[in-house]
Amino acid sequence: MQTALLLIIGILGAIIGSFSNVCIYRIPKKESIVWPSSHCPACSHPLNTLDLIPVFSFIFLRGRCRYCKAHISWRYPVVELLTAVLWILAWLKFGLSLEFLSAAVFLSLGIIITFIDLDLQTIPDVISLPGVVIGLLLAFLSGRPSITDALIGAFGGAALLFLVAILSRGGMGGGDAKLLGMIGAFLGWQGAAAALMIGSFAGAITGLLLIALKVIKRRDPVPFGPFLIFGAGVYLFFSELIIDFYAMLVSGWL
Repeated sequence: MQTALLLIIGILGAIIGSFSNVCIYRIPKKESIVWPSSHCPACSHPLNTLDLIPVFSFIFLRGRCRYCKAHISWRYPVVELLTAVLWILAWLKFGLSLEFLSAAVFLSLGIIITFIDLDLQTIPDVISLPGVVIGLLLAFLSGRPSITDALIGAFGGAALLFLVAILSRGGMGGGDAKLLGMIGAFLGWQGAAAALMIGSFAGAITGLLLIALKVIKRRDPVPFGPFLIFGAGVYLFFSELIIDFYAMLVSGWL
């Protein structure tokens, strides 16, 4: 029974991942995410049902469009599989609850934001701002985080990074501030703080590694959004361990 349920959750996650691919491709172009129907980006031929089966269509078609034989990006199955896996992990942690719904929505939005930011170094307001509202609504309904913590996280997190963006004179974008506000709405101020600390550390290490490998130059910009999402994801799944670790550090200093 549990295995069948996890399979259903994984399939639903993969379907949402397929829709996320549409959002990743169309939202930056300011195109509708519902019309026209899915089509090949190379030849514009409409895709039929068999072409849209998450992950398996890519394997069956051997990574090529059925109609024009153009290569299909590996991103499509990666996003679908990643979403499916994260939904399953969220179900295992939260079970049938509003917390699972909140986690599933947040993770799906986070994946969309991550790939758009990696592509274009921008975080569309059309995702992050509605995300703040959805996060606050789910916090109000579930009580986890409390609506007070969610409000503090949303507005406090956004205000903090807006201040950093102003002081850094373009070193950080306003999109990152709105993203941290969205994280705070879903995970509370504790989650926003953890996402900022973990994301900053992960971003610094990654940046230094890329510079050392000569993938980028010292002054090349590195999108911060994916690292904030990574930090938020770590907190989402390991919040108890993070809070206990922080409490241990504080008690050791006092």
